[in-house]
Amino acid sequence: MAPARMEEDGFDVAIKEVPVTEQRRPFIPKGDDQKLKDPGKFQKSHQILGKTDRNLGTARANEAASVEAPNGTQQDNWARRHRDQTVLQQHIAFFDTDADGVIWPLDTFNGFHRLGYHIIFCILSVLIIHGNFSYPTVAGWLPDPFFRIYTARIHKDKHGSDSGTYDPEGRFVPQKFEDIFSKYASGDKQGITLGEVFNYMKGQRVVFDPFGWGGAFFECE
Repeated sequence: MAPARMEEDGFDVAIKEVPVTEQRRPFIPKGDDQKLKDPGKFQKSHQILGKTDRNLGTARANEAASVEAPNGTQQDNWARRHRDQTVLQQHIAFFDTDADGVIWPLDTFNGFHRLGYHIIFCILSVLIIHGNFSYPTVAGWLPDPFFRIYTARIHKDKHGSDSGTYDPEGRFVPQKFEDIFSKYASGDKQGITLGEVFNYMKGQRVVFDPFGWGGAFFECE
């Protein structure tokens, strides 16, 4: 399998197997061209990340980088094993147990059931997720008769009023992820409370976006 294409900062911004990430690339300053001074860069990254500066504003194609895990998930060699998937595709891989790129309604039901949710919530999740997110991922104009979700086009399921942690191509934006806690979590704790989650959902709402409001509520709660 051909490796993902690399950029200057030492992380992937495009993946050959996911053409949209090569067609639509994020902005990265080139060399000494600093007309736009350090866009999105965390100024103390060399101290906290323990290595050379890495631009937290640039979307990563296949690593979910954070202050705690600057190179993404390293357990079980996860990042290398999933170099051909965007972070968003990795995010939903739990439900695609046979790794065929297709998530059936039964896959979603079984996934939520394995996570320990009540059977009623599992059924509700299938209806909401596949009823709303199947059609954008199909290859043509006709809806899928079985309401399957195709992971190759999962980036088309991105909705508004979210954190922006995933960009429209399914990449991961560390700056947006860290912003959630900086904006809405109080104190120095490593986490966020239920009340702060409600503040987050309210703060991220955009006007005239009931679909996004509903999606954010269902995903968070």
